[in-house]
Amino acid sequence: MATKIDFRVEGLDCSEEAALLRDALSGRDGVDGVAFHIVDARMTVRLDTDVFNAEQVKKVVERLGMRADLWEEPETRNLPWWQTHGRRVLVLLSGFSLVLGFMLQAASGGHLLETFLSHGHGAHVVHPAAQFCFVIAIVAGLFHSVRKAAGSLIRLRPDMNALVLVSVVGAAFLAEWAEAATLGCLYGLSGLIENWSASRARNAIGSLLRISPATASVVHDGHEHRVPVDRVSVGARVRVRPGERIPCDASVVSGSSFVDQALVSGESVPAWKQAGDSVFAGTVNGHGVIEIVAIRAASDTTLARIIRMVGESHHHRAQSERFIDQFARYYTPAMFAVAVVVGATPPLLYGADWEQWFYQAMLILLMSCPCALVISTPVTIAAAITSATRHGVIIKGGVFLEELARLRAIAFDKTGVMTRGEPEVREFKTIGSRSEAGVLARLLALEQHSEHPLSRAFVRYAEATGVTPSELVDFEAIEGKGVEATIDGDEFWVGSARFAFEKTGEVDLREELLKMQGFDRTVVVCGSGKDVWALVSVVDPVRSEAKNSISLLHSQGIRSALLTGDNADTASSVGRQVGVVDVHAELLPDDKVRVVQEFIRKHGPTAMVGDGINDSQALITASVGVALGARATDVAVESADVVLMHENLRKIPFLVGHARRARSVIIQNVGLALGAKAVFLAFMMFASATLWMAVIADMGATLMVTFNGLRMLLPVRPGVSTSVSEADQATATTAGKTNESVASTGAVS
Repeated sequence: MATKIDFRVEGLDCSEEAALLRDALSGRDGVDGVAFHIVDARMTVRLDTDVFNAEQVKKVVERLGMRADLWEEPETRNLPWWQTHGRRVLVLLSGFSLVLGFMLQAASGGHLLETFLSHGHGAHVVHPAAQFCFVIAIVAGLFHSVRKAAGSLIRLRPDMNALVLVSVVGAAFLAEWAEAATLGCLYGLSGLIENWSASRARNAIGSLLRISPATASVVHDGHEHRVPVDRVSVGARVRVRPGERIPCDASVVSGSSFVDQALVSGESVPAWKQAGDSVFAGTVNGHGVIEIVAIRAASDTTLARIIRMVGESHHHRAQSERFIDQFARYYTPAMFAVAVVVGATPPLLYGADWEQWFYQAMLILLMSCPCALVISTPVTIAAAITSATRHGVIIKGGVFLEELARLRAIAFDKTGVMTRGEPEVREFKTIGSRSEAGVLARLLALEQHSEHPLSRAFVRYAEATGVTPSELVDFEAIEGKGVEATIDGDEFWVGSARFAFEKTGEVDLREELLKMQGFDRTVVVCGSGKDVWALVSVVDPVRSEAKNSISLLHSQGIRSALLTGDNADTASSVGRQVGVVDVHAELLPDDKVRVVQEFIRKHGPTAMVGDGINDSQALITASVGVALGARATDVAVESADVVLMHENLRKIPFLVGHARRARSVIIQNVGLALGAKAVFLAFMMFASATLWMAVIADMGATLMVTFNGLRMLLPVRPGVSTSVSEADQATATTAGKTNESVASTGAVS
């Protein structure tokens, strides 16, 4: 049976190394698949350990000049100093030796400037001491690259390491020791800075995941004791003091306090929590002591789900990433062949100077390095996904970030998305001589088992009357229609008017239904067999930020649509309130799928925003599925490509702006990478290029695209995204003032 094993690979810096590792491992007996997360230096291998085990994987990696260790989270790793600081020491040694070599050569009367500008047209006498220093600079600078270069050459898959190694050996062969040493030192420095840049993105991701407390204060029989978080069982009572992180998803049972939920929801202002409110693992308690009851195990908390989704995001790679990887796979060997032709043809056919054309071939090798191009996309995408997570938006992969940037339309579910998902029963009307208490007892029994947002309104209303739920069996949820079960030996059902007509075939209730529903209410029917027992009118207020969010989307050129299984009058009323003209009502789950497909055909890439089980099919069908809020059902979260941890529709236009910004940065990076090569090519055409200029140009391009990509970790720039963020801040501030008011009222009472 295949088992997934994660490795941290020292030396896995870009997709060229990943391609080497994939070629070396794929196809071996016992290896069922290999995946990489380059920014995290992680390799995931599916192994049949009876045939090919982890130790054998490590040996294969070692033969390629890299090192693989079983994956450990950063805070648990205890590495020797040469693994954490060895690269820095070698680069410093290389730089010191290079400078010392220059000084010794100058002291001996050498002309270094003439050597650098000679472009390989003749070797120059180098003082033995200076030459020794240059050799040390070369060895120290290329120490981490030689084995990888040799591995790529042996497997006939030359990469950047091979290009540099061949160029350095060539320069030494031509006795251009100063250039060879400069090339080796600069390449070592380039690798160090590139590694540091990648670690910045890696640490940014890691900082999101290293925030759950290790222990919790569990209260049992009046005594308090600390236990590991993973041993806190569902139902355990936990005490959280001011400033402590909440250890588990829970419900507050005692005390009140402000809780900073920025980690999970992206809210900038702490939320007021009191008895009955939900809190999330990893969030920070404010000034009050609260006692909570765990409602989920440590492995199933909202934070754990975020960690899993972020960790798995690298499996869904953007199309641009895959294209560039494929491009580099064939491009580098092709350029190797071009260099051989350029270096050999003129001397063989025309008797030209071997030394001059060999030098030109090495310039081509260095100029052709695709490293800047290859790293331009994954660094940007990793930074963008991490930044979005800080805002409470989980994007499950680069492919979905890319699709978000291409969106032309977004379809919204109504209940729980456009509306607050906190419905209230406005009118309860029994039919015939049936008692309200008897109907409510059956209704409560059914709705306690339902995940539909409207069910919460029925439960609150029934519990307020003090009724006891009836006993039921054979509960069944019917997607897009309602629920039913057997109570006291009879079939009892609750659902939409259409569901009621399917059950009863009655038409006498149509006029009564129209009276109750009005233009802002949803009417639910309950009954047994073919008899209607009661009509319930429910109001679900529209979200305060919905209209502004739709307006922002329209300003971004995004079309909007409202999809709901509710009646047409209620749907149209909600559409008018929020500014959505394209309203589709009385839809079953299959109908939502059909509407989304039509939008994709007519308008292009279309997103679907939902939160319930009946939205899951549409979420999968859409170009991008977005699950709204931490309260979204597990099915919706699993079906979606993007999860908004905070129930705020302003995150939608932020998401579109953020994705478009990331796409813009990727385009800039590709332009920078190709532009640097074009400039260097121009120097070559005028015979003004040297090896050290080539490596500086390549290193400069690599650093520019890396740092440009890391800009996605910074706060959003002025424009649409910033206006959304400011609006979010304003809403949060208002909420904070309201919370303070509530707190004050509570204190008075």
